[in-house]
Amino acid sequence: MDLPYYHGPLTKRDCETLLLKEGVDGNFLLRDSESLPGVLCLCVSFKNIVHTYRIFRERHGYYKIQAAEGAPKQVFPNLKELISKYEKPNQGLVVHLLKPIKRTSPSLRWRETKLELETFMNSNSDYVDVLP
Repeated sequence: MDLPYYHGPLTKRDCETLLLKEGVDGNFLLRDSESLPGVLCLCVSFKNIVHTYRIFRERHGYYKIQAAEGAPKQVFPNLKELISKYEKPNQGLVVHLLKPIKRTSPSLRWRETKLELETFMNSNSDYVDVLP
């Protein structure tokens, strides 16, 4: 997914740290849901709390968001249009989206790579596995 504010498998705790460190309402990012595979989370800061909205992929590739109760249900052809809609005030989120928090790593696999490197560096073995 080529969106600079999509962070992939970011934990809820890491997400909260990123969104709350500036203390600004309307900071937002997208991440993968930890509890529902294939579901995205739109996370937005408001009054030092991170609010999370689930985004579901519908048939034919459309996206639907769980917004405030009573807000009209809408589908979007892509995530950019969904985000654009909620950058406007009074669309069903606790606050409109103001500032995307962009991922700092060009690769979403940085945590996995870091873990593999640490495991390798802490290994006491003089041998390595050679893959076929």
